[in-house]
Amino acid sequence: MTTLFWQQLGKRKQDIVLLHGWGLNAEVWRTIEVECGSHFRLHLVDLPGYGRSNLFPPMSLQQMAEVIWQKAPKQAIWLGWSLGGLIASIISLNHQAEIAGLITVASSPCFGQQENWPGIKPTVLKGFERQLQIDFHRTVERFLVLQTLGTKTTNGDIRLLKSVILEQPLPSVAVLNAGLEILRTTDLRQSLLTLNKPFLRIYGDLDSLVPKKIVPMLDKWLPNSPSVVIKHAAHAPFISHPNQFIQLLVDFLGQLEK
Repeated sequence: MTTLFWQQLGKRKQDIVLLHGWGLNAEVWRTIEVECGSHFRLHLVDLPGYGRSNLFPPMSLQQMAEVIWQKAPKQAIWLGWSLGGLIASIISLNHQAEIAGLITVASSPCFGQQENWPGIKPTVLKGFERQLQIDFHRTVERFLVLQTLGTKTTNGDIRLLKSVILEQPLPSVAVLNAGLEILRTTDLRQSLLTLNKPFLRIYGDLDSLVPKKIVPMLDKWLPNSPSVVIKHAAHAPFISHPNQFIQLLVDFLGQLEK
């Protein structure tokens, strides 16, 4: 039977579900687990097809969201990093009455570059798809380098991300390609206008995958959604700046409890 890896940690009242990004698994959150667990009841999930959930076939964004929702606690905060941000957003949009809030980290409602919209060039994502067929490990490693480029802790961050990947079962090329297709084609900008729950967006100042140019654009588009850009952070701010990152989550919780 295909099962979704789901681990609950901590005994605090407020649930928070953490969804990782493309190519990785829930172990990526271990750097903030202890401190975060003193404020929240954590739910660590390996996305369908990734890590210990690797028996799932390639899925669409909606399919992944519904598989995860079936095991989810009600009135949780949903936090999604990168690709996980799209999944957390879809879950929040589909089940607004049953969530407490949404936090996206180094994520964009539209990852692909479009006219008047900065993002990843479609040719770059298509290139990753081709390269996965030729050299799986080198392509994933190149993606990890892009996530940490420019930070003061780049080398350590890359080592950590590599260890996270290698400690658990690797996703198939088909699953990774499906994830790249989601990143290339999804556009939730219009849909997020209908979200009526607290929504925080966290970015890295040096992020080469989600350019900070989108932040003021989304600030205007989604005026009820505050944003924070962490200086000297790239695509994984919770790894390079864990204390600052956790404080943002605690502040968000404080706003919910008012």
